[in-house]
Amino acid sequence: MLEKSIYELVREAIDNDDGEITQGKYVDFNMRETLEKIDAYYNSKHISGETDIDGRDKPFPNINKSAVNIWYRATDIDRKNIRIIASKRSQTTAAFIATLLLQKWMRKARFGIFLNKWGRSLARYCSSIPKFIEKDGELIAEVKSWNKMIVDPIDFENNLKIEKIELTPAQLKKRKEYDQEMVSKLLEDRQTRQTTEEQDQDTRDDYIELYEVHGELSLAHLTGYDGDEDIYRQQTHVITFMEGKEGEWDDYTLYAGKEAKEPNMITHLIEEDGRTLGIGPVEDLFDAQWMVNHNAKNVKDLLDFISKLSTQTADTNLKGKNTLSDFKLGEIIHHADGKPLEAINLGNQLGTIQALEGSGEGWKRLGREIVGVSEAMLGEMPKSGTAWRQTRAILQENYSLFEVMTENKALALEEMMREHIIPYLKKQMDTTEEISEILEDYQIKQIDSMYVPNEAIRMTNTKIKEMVLSGLEANQGIQDELIAKYTQELQDGLNSLGKQRFIKPSDIPTKTWKDALKDFEWEVIVDASHEDQDTQAMMETLGTAFQVIGSNPAIFENPKAKMVFDKILTLSGGISPLELDAVNSAPQPAQPTNQPVQQPAMAQ
Repeated sequence: MLEKSIYELVREAIDNDDGEITQGKYVDFNMRETLEKIDAYYNSKHISGETDIDGRDKPFPNINKSAVNIWYRATDIDRKNIRIIASKRSQTTAAFIATLLLQKWMRKARFGIFLNKWGRSLARYCSSIPKFIEKDGELIAEVKSWNKMIVDPIDFENNLKIEKIELTPAQLKKRKEYDQEMVSKLLEDRQTRQTTEEQDQDTRDDYIELYEVHGELSLAHLTGYDGDEDIYRQQTHVITFMEGKEGEWDDYTLYAGKEAKEPNMITHLIEEDGRTLGIGPVEDLFDAQWMVNHNAKNVKDLLDFISKLSTQTADTNLKGKNTLSDFKLGEIIHHADGKPLEAINLGNQLGTIQALEGSGEGWKRLGREIVGVSEAMLGEMPKSGTAWRQTRAILQENYSLFEVMTENKALALEEMMREHIIPYLKKQMDTTEEISEILEDYQIKQIDSMYVPNEAIRMTNTKIKEMVLSGLEANQGIQDELIAKYTQELQDGLNSLGKQRFIKPSDIPTKTWKDALKDFEWEVIVDASHEDQDTQAMMETLGTAFQVIGSNPAIFENPKAKMVFDKILTLSGGISPLELDAVNSAPQPAQPTNQPVQQPAMAQ
């Protein structure tokens, strides 16, 4: 018999979600409290209330949001950075076509929006939970909110992943995968309980909270058979429960079943030992933000104090009078002899204010150092007399940390591709559907060089066959003329399409993409090169490269010189040697193959 039911496991996880773990003698960590504090600080909210004990507003000069924006921008990866590479030279063409298929899916699935949301979540928390599910034949990529997830604060991979879902009764009934009999019972019991308890309702009472559970669990949770207790399988359960007045529970399972793989994964910009949640810029700035708030509050209170127009006098006849409400402008005030009204000078507090402001700036400076953000990255002007090369060197040093983060992000993206996206694409490739792509110049050169020579030979062979059958002479000279003629016609037709190309698996109507790429070993790579590169340095490098090519085109014939030249281009990041090679490569005639072919006529 199972030690704990799935309901008890979930209730236990909920109870422990706000618990504290000990990471060391002096370090305790409460993941839920940390997440709540991150959200509060990011949204400029005090966790101790918006007013002080006297009801006065507390300022919140937010110093963490700009750091989040920098982390987001500095680690950005676009769809175009994701491509399939060949593990063998003979599979270069297949890799190029596979990349086009991947790009097509990413557009259709709005993967760019996923990348932006994922990047934003990583920039705020340093860790994020992407989820991949197949629904109605489509692969859906989501970024789960930490507020909706209950996970182990130390070990994400080997424990349950519980997602809180809120649905209305109407939405529940539309979920055909749910047990609709159990849905009806749940709605009935819920209505009865609400009526009996006469509980107050709020705007969220129409929503029912469910728990979607994923993880490796005993098979007995599905079969109910005691002999399956020690057999573990990846499973998903959708459950909910209601507590009665005397502590009893009514449990409901709306869905339960096996699943091929875990749909949730944990990703980090920088992974921390001993905790699921990384340490992002907001958490790093907890103390600095608190001190900046503290100093700002003290400055505000002092300004409120010294801005008051207060007077003093020893004349008891003026006791309780107010200089603003009890006297008119220009009125002559009579006071006892030797007891005039005197203004109280509060200006001596200005030095204190300056000291507090200086302290606040010091904490801001420390905060920037902690999260790796310089003033130049925030767009602030350098101090007078600072050389631009010095500022550029500081920027490059700052971005070196973000290069590590971007590399970690790229590795996580490659794992998503291997585990979820590429397996899905392979299942969807049993089709002869033509694809249309807008390509870069070097890609156009590459795809045209694959297609034009082979198609020209095919058309020439067809024409020569017709000539022979008609009794006409067909010698080598005529064959060469036909190849040149068809090559020019095909290239002219493709050029009229601009940067767009139409590609299908084969001339054979029944040949699918699956057939065309059946021997291809899919391997994905994410270009994690830094997007915020030094444009000036890049332009200098490319300008020098342009002069070298113009003055000495034969440099590419020297293998050593070409290797050094390619290395310079790679490090500059402005242009890829592959792009240059594609431009240098002229279409070479080859024997017809079963490579994917373009259909220029389909462009009409």
